[in-house]
Amino acid sequence: MAQTAIRRQDIRAARRPLIAVVGPCAAGKTLLVRALRERGYNAREVAQEHSYVPSMWQRITQPDLLIYLNASWEVACRRRSTDAGADWWEELTHRLRHARQHADLYLDTDGLTPEQVLDRTLAFLERVVGSGSESAWSMEMQRNASC
Repeated sequence: MAQTAIRRQDIRAARRPLIAVVGPCAAGKTLLVRALRERGYNAREVAQEHSYVPSMWQRITQPDLLIYLNASWEVACRRRSTDAGADWWEELTHRLRHARQHADLYLDTDGLTPEQVLDRTLAFLERVVGSGSESAWSMEMQRNASC
């Protein structure tokens, strides 16, 4: 996992970090972002799969944390009807390579329900961000700012 978020120097983000969610179509990005926002998280879906610019997720969103949701072509086709073939899916996967390599959390959603994806994400966020003002996230941000 990349530690992009931990290296950020923005102390304000320590209170409410920006969480970007990327992944291929039908991986569960929209559902996860909606559920995170309902719980007070500052989450945003990034349509990286539609861009030829590998680092678009960084340039536009500049997230503190990056969550990558993956889904196989077969499962994505069951979740959402499409005329796209395996070649298109291969291209889409290639477009997402940069984001996948920099993700702070990677989840393969093929065998997971939306609730399980949310539970695993919340467990990750609790470890990284915490719930109190002196969370591991905010202490790390303060330590980095003093360097």
